[in-house]
Amino acid sequence: MKKTAFITGATSGIGKATAALFAKNNIRLILCGRRKERLENLQEELSKHTEVTILQFDVSDRKAVEIAINSLPSAFNQIDILVNNAGNAHGLSSIQDGNIDDWDAMIDSNVKGLLYVSKAIIPQMTTRNSGFIVNIGSIAGKEVYPNGNVYCASKHAVNALNKAMRIDLNKHNIRVAAIHPGAVETEFSEVRFKGDKEKSKTVYTGYKALQAEDIADIIHFVVTRPYHVNIEDLVVYPTAQASATILNKN
Repeated sequence: MKKTAFITGATSGIGKATAALFAKNNIRLILCGRRKERLENLQEELSKHTEVTILQFDVSDRKAVEIAINSLPSAFNQIDILVNNAGNAHGLSSIQDGNIDDWDAMIDSNVKGLLYVSKAIIPQMTTRNSGFIVNIGSIAGKEVYPNGNVYCASKHAVNALNKAMRIDLNKHNIRVAAIHPGAVETEFSEVRFKGDKEKSKTVYTGYKALQAEDIADIIHFVVTRPYHVNIEDLVVYPTAQASATILNKN
């Protein structure tokens, strides 16, 4: 039976790469994001391979999440796979110099947004006693690095929520997994550095960073295991990276 996947943050990076790989493997797609033009372009491209519908909303807006998910056409009503990918880092400052707007943005998207989307979708999974939730975390959810404070806290929350979901949903036969990437060459650093392209490029120079397609391949592998197999927590580094702060740059 053909599966349907709901992917947040689908307009770039890991979300976009995952959508492309899922489409090539005949998984029906619900693609979510804030940027309408990117969503429409992605829908046009991936509709060559599978059925695709798009939802434009911000995961941090609870009401918008509810309205969008309730508006799904009947053909997309049964969601088999939820990929909680949306989230961002904003700024890189010490706790005493941090920007409170940046803090709010990270907590709202990385934590509350994940919760809003999950809350809207989980009930249908518990009713069916089946489903798969994949939470995209970060190595920042496993360790803390200088000036990472609130971003790290938000990803530690994702790590905790992943474990809690797995415990709470165990009796409903729902698989829950988290993937925690190290350095992935996406728009991540450009957002963190407020659009400073030159500064963001330096994050990925001198070594081979992970690519969005690498993580998409792992997500696809995880969700296509036999149903009795749940790869529940997976940390992925580029070979050049030993920890959040240790990189072998040449």
